[in-house]
Amino acid sequence: MTASVTTRARIGPVAANPYPWPYDGSVDAARTALVCIDWQVDFCGPGGYVDRMGYDIGLTRAGLPATAAMLAHARATGMLVVHTREGHAPDLSDLPANKRWRSARIGAEIGSPGPTGRILVRGEPGWEIVPEVAPVEGEVLLDKPGKGAFYATNLDLVLRTRGITHLILTGITTDVCVHTTMREANDRGYECLVLSDCTGATDPSNHTAALHMVTMQGGVFGAVATSTAVIEGTTT
Repeated sequence: MTASVTTRARIGPVAANPYPWPYDGSVDAARTALVCIDWQVDFCGPGGYVDRMGYDIGLTRAGLPATAAMLAHARATGMLVVHTREGHAPDLSDLPANKRWRSARIGAEIGSPGPTGRILVRGEPGWEIVPEVAPVEGEVLLDKPGKGAFYATNLDLVLRTRGITHLILTGITTDVCVHTTMREANDRGYECLVLSDCTGATDPSNHTAALHMVTMQGGVFGAVATSTAVIEGTTT
């Protein structure tokens, strides 16, 4: 059984590439989820996983202001808000050996101690979501052990129970966790929109390429837009 909640707010058509989003013209905000992927200290904070690997966290933090504005819009219009956190159990029992090996090879071994606690371990300071886009009471907070938000989680059940058919994606990184989640969602029949100004990657060319891939084949995974376009494309 799915939810039948409705709101007065409708989203769309949104100016997007390669087609006005959504494909079906417009959607009730209550059937739409804003998915905020892995806005964690480990990915965009000083001393976290990405910082320890030597990447510029200014690139992964770039989407925070626009995401905060989009989050406020989602809350005001009645969208479901979903936050995800990537991390592993304290005993690392759900950490694949090859993932641990790769992280150690680049000087940021998952589970090892660092300035923000044990890297990518649940319950540690680095695992928490940064305050700019922190969840509020009533929002879905989902913990995942992998890159995609559907893998080893109950996300699909949560969305279908709430009657969600359309997803708007923000988060980091564009080319890894965001893209993986978008692909997973597309295969499950969700109509997806990724926000170019609410995402970021450790390499600008990867960010650009990941967004470009979405637009191929007429929108193989969905469409790309800005948060401003979504806000301007919402009627109440």
